[in-house]
Amino acid sequence: TIFMVIPIAIIAVYSFMEADPYGGVSPHFSLEAYRQFLFTRDLDDTLVFNDAYLLIFGRSFALAAVSTVLCLLIGFPIAYYMAMQPPSRRSLLVFLATIPFWTNLLIRTFSWILILRDSGLVNSALQALGVIGEPIRLLYTDGAILLGLVYSYIPFMVLPVFATLERLDLRLIEAAHDLYADRRRMMRRVVLPLALPGIVAGSILVFVPSLGAFIAPDLLGGGKNLMIGSLIQLQFSSSRNWPFGSAAALILLIVVMIAMM
Repeated sequence: TIFMVIPIAIIAVYSFMEADPYGGVSPHFSLEAYRQFLFTRDLDDTLVFNDAYLLIFGRSFALAAVSTVLCLLIGFPIAYYMAMQPPSRRSLLVFLATIPFWTNLLIRTFSWILILRDSGLVNSALQALGVIGEPIRLLYTDGAILLGLVYSYIPFMVLPVFATLERLDLRLIEAAHDLYADRRRMMRRVVLPLALPGIVAGSILVFVPSLGAFIAPDLLGGGKNLMIGSLIQLQFSSSRNWPFGSAAALILLIVVMIAMM
């Protein structure tokens, strides 16, 4: 109640108030924040449809969905390999998988700027090998944001899938091979169905934080390719439009709840 319901209720109330030009809200009922999400006011005060914020939401959902798929494609083989190791070795692999959590996310994301910038590690290596003549633009793109999201949240995919596969009865795999199933069929008919709870849990743990991510879009996107998290942060800081920031956060919350249901 204290840490979840009350803060969400405050955000909901703020979204139906007027914006104070000096920050905060003015205690007067208004639907302007929700109108602003779809419309802008012309010089004669008429409402004109504006899809700018819908595009930001669409880009956020697309990047979050792609990052979830990539985390699954990369993380599932890692989790399967970890689960098939002897128990003594599994502990070491779990330990290695959790090492990224030891370092602040801001520092880990900022390190990618040093790698992806024009004079960074990737461009310098490609130029030294003669592959390219001038630096390729890698930073401040949707690809850079996607890379940051996958890098940040892939442990959230690996660990739940591993936790599910760790309990897998290896006799089922032996039985599948005894019944002449090749490796691909065994994976599709035995392992994947049993790993489905871990896959679902990992997908939720990756998709939801990716959707509201702020650090990766802000640092690796350079503020040019906004996502929902960056949009909300801007409303509460430089734009000083708390009602619209609250409305955007509430819309995101409702959409995520519907998607998860």
